[in-house]
Amino acid sequence: MEGDKYWQQFLDETTMFNNIVLRHLLPSSWWVTLPHFLQTWLRNFVAGTLLYFISGLLWCFYIYYLKRNVYVPKDAIPSNRAMLLQIHVAMKAMPWYTLLPTVSEYMIENGWTKCFFSISEVGWFAYITYLAMYLVIVEFGIYWMHRELHDIKPLYKHLHATHHIYNKQSTLSPFAGMFLIQFI
Repeated sequence: MEGDKYWQQFLDETTMFNNIVLRHLLPSSWWVTLPHFLQTWLRNFVAGTLLYFISGLLWCFYIYYLKRNVYVPKDAIPSNRAMLLQIHVAMKAMPWYTLLPTVSEYMIENGWTKCFFSISEVGWFAYITYLAMYLVIVEFGIYWMHRELHDIKPLYKHLHATHHIYNKQSTLSPFAGMFLIQFI
């Protein structure tokens, strides 16, 4: 029973985050009857989409409008068409990207991981060590995934080739960020 109380903390925290995000952004009739897993996915999707658009629009406004010709030459600003295509592709990927943290949270809530609710349970040294190990593992994983997408020709042709359309300054925008990592 003690273990159930421990994992309940994670579930309560996720429920709180779901309520904070969804209660303020969507009508309750859209999400309140959904199972917890779908509420968590919807929260991640809505928050991820907002973060994508807000950060992209602010970046475009600052770099392309307020600081025009300071950081990027006028002829290097991507066209609206290129940015809309990047947004379209990123939005197709967003449901899948937001599924990853949702599954992670589900695994934590069910006690399938070795997560700690507070740093005091492991101490600062262990926390920083675990964080560093995690970041190294993620970086290695991203590197090898990207390399394999280049080496496995069908994956390159059908998934990754479009990533290289936007590697020139005149076609690269902040909206390509999500797209570029889509199939890193």
